[in-house]
Amino acid sequence: MSTGSDEAARLYLAVIRLNRALRRDSPEAVVGHGGLSALATLIQDGPQRAGTLAQVEGITAPAMTRTLNSLEALGYVERTTDPADGRAQLVAATHAGEALVLRGRSARLQALQERFERLGEDSRSSLVEALAALEELTSDPDD
Repeated sequence: MSTGSDEAARLYLAVIRLNRALRRDSPEAVVGHGGLSALATLIQDGPQRAGTLAQVEGITAPAMTRTLNSLEALGYVERTTDPADGRAQLVAATHAGEALVLRGRSARLQALQERFERLGEDSRSSLVEALAALEELTSDPDD
């Protein structure tokens, strides 16, 4: 008989392993998870200051500076002067950065689809039935 904590641990491990498997060969692996997250935030939320992005991403300003320097060297972000304050800079995703994220999402979705199709009909049906519960787990409890 398994306990709720055993089931939670199994779910955690399965989600982590699936996430790693889908990211492993993804084209955006070159920028790392932190770089990809920052890039996706810039695409979703638009240009912003590095300090603001660091807060959103939950990392220190120096760590964000290193991440942005790497992304800029690869041509995935660009810095411009903040029109509201000429002393500050805004960081934005470039077209190449947007394309990288789109290619990565497409590759991960394709890999997930292939894994899903390898499952038996009963397993696929069980996963589809569990989607609402999984989506509920990802929602903010304060909403």
